[in-house]
Amino acid sequence: MIRPALESDLPAIRDLLVETWHATYDAIYGVERVNAITGDWHSLPVLMARLERSGAIFLVAVEDGRIEAMIFCTTEGPEKAKLHQLYVAPTRQGKGHGSRLLAEVEGRLASATTLTLEVEEANKSARRFYERHGFAQAGATSNCGAENSGIPALVYEKWLT
Repeated sequence: MIRPALESDLPAIRDLLVETWHATYDAIYGVERVNAITGDWHSLPVLMARLERSGAIFLVAVEDGRIEAMIFCTTEGPEKAKLHQLYVAPTRQGKGHGSRLLAEVEGRLASATTLTLEVEEANKSARRFYERHGFAQAGATSNCGAENSGIPALVYEKWLT
């Protein structure tokens, strides 16, 4: 079941993000840096600010009472939207949660014509996922996720119809 995220979901969402980040990025950035990033970017106050952000789409996929995946998207103008987060629990990847969440967000972006995101170049499985869903590389950034992060990433874009 896909539904809007609730304040009561935030601890479980944080746990999901921390678990997924360690599974995906420990080998790339190291455990210490992943701990620092998740402590900063995925803290409960940061997640609460996302939940309260006007015009944002913050959804979860729930199965058997457990949050299996989450997605967070914002509008960046009348025709542009940015996908900030799409994470699926490592043991639940490949079950369709990510595809369903992405489709739900795209369906809610009535006026947007483009959807952009940033993805770590070394995260081949995420890149394949996005490419299968119509995204293409449109550029690169040296500050993925936050200003002055120093984390390089590819910028992907999808034209919405």
